[in-house]
Parts: sequence; structure tokens; C-alpha cells
Amino acid sequence: MEIKFPLILINFKAYPQSSGKKSVELAKVAEEVWKETGITIAVAPQLTDLALVASQVEIPIFSQHSDPVTPGSRTGHVTLEAVKDAGAIGTMLNHSERRIRADEIDVIVKKAKELGLITVVCANTPEVTAAMAALGPDMVAIEPPELIGTGIPVSKAKPEIVQDSVKLVQKVNPDVKVLCGAGISTGEDVVAALKLGTKGVLLASGVVKAKDWKKAIYDLVDPLLK
Repeated sequence: MEIKFPLILINFKAYPQSSGKKSVELAKVAEEVWKETGITIAVAPQLTDLALVASQVEIPIFSQHSDPVTPGSRTGHVTLEAVKDAGAIGTMLNHSERRIRADEIDVIVKKAKELGLITVVCANTPEVTAAMAALGPDMVAIEPPELIGTGIPVSKAKPEIVQDSVKLVQKVNPDVKVLCGAGISTGEDVVAALKLGTKGVLLASGVVKAKDWKKAIYDLVDPLLK
């Protein structure tokens, strides 16, 4: 599946509000908004819900994590082959809550390309973002960990981090798209991120913890429709 930008990628994390049957409910709401607006909305459910969600919706599905291993005697690991078989189009990597080494990211990114999977690599500083871009993923997401879950968007609190990340990535590998994460919760935040040169946003609690999922997602995309 080819991703159309701008992209809204919703990370379900391991919140109870987006686990099990609720993960399907939230994904279906996201799909409704996608069909009604044309704005690309993707979701990253928990690994245990990946196949369930992918079987119920048409929107892009990402794994929250993958391991640099081949199928076989790998108890407790998640192979890219399994992620693809579950119906996901790609995987997130190196989220601040699930860090992995750069050499592991390199292995996964290369293997994902062979399998036709999309990779989104998270990073916490402009320099690390550039380093991750050098490995050749499809996307990198700049997320200062101190702002994750705070409701304070990095695009406003620390816009220079986003701008510097975009500039460095363009120098290192202009084919890599930059997403903005950490604290994103409103359409104003999305617009601010795009104005700084990113191609979309990565967020979680701003949608998952909202009382009205559809309203929360519409609030994100509405300014993009004007």
C-alpha cells in the first residue's frame, strides 16, 4: 500500500481504551474519518491485536515494534514476516517506550524493504533523527520523550527541534519523510507540524484517551480540509 501524505498515525500503545475489541472499534472510527475526508489515517495497535484489526478495516496498519530476527526458534520475538502475514503494511521502530539499537534498526529496515513493508523510525533529537534517516527508512518521527503524553506539542514548545530535524534529514536522505510526534492533540498542532516541514504526525493519547474518538480525529484533520 502506498501512503498518501499528510499522514495521521495513531499509536494505540497498550492503553486499555484501545485493547482487544476496543482496538477494532477505534480503528473503524479512524477508517470512517478517512473515508469521509480523504486524509490518510493509519493506526498501530498492540501486537496481540494486529491481525484482528487488520482483518476488520482497510486503513493502513502498522506494528508497534518488530525484532531483527528470522522466523524459527525465536520465542517471544516478533518477525517482520509475522507482521506482514497479520495484515500490517509496515512497522514502527525505536519508540521512546521501546528503544532498540541502531544496528538492529539497520537490519530491520533492510529486511522490511525486501518484504515490501514500510518503516517508521522514532528518534528523540535532530541528530539522532538524521542518523536514523541515514539507515534509509521510509519515515522518521521526531519525538522528544519529555513531551510525550503531556498535551504540549513539540511543534509549539520546541519548534526548532522539528525544523532542525527536517533540515538534517533532507541533507542526509531527502527521500525520508519526517513525522512530528509528542504532545500532538489538535488540528492546530497538525498544521503547525506541517508548516515546519513535516509530512504528518504521530500521536497516541490525544485520540485514544478522548471521550469522543471521532470528534478527536476530526479535530486533527479538519484544518487540512480548508
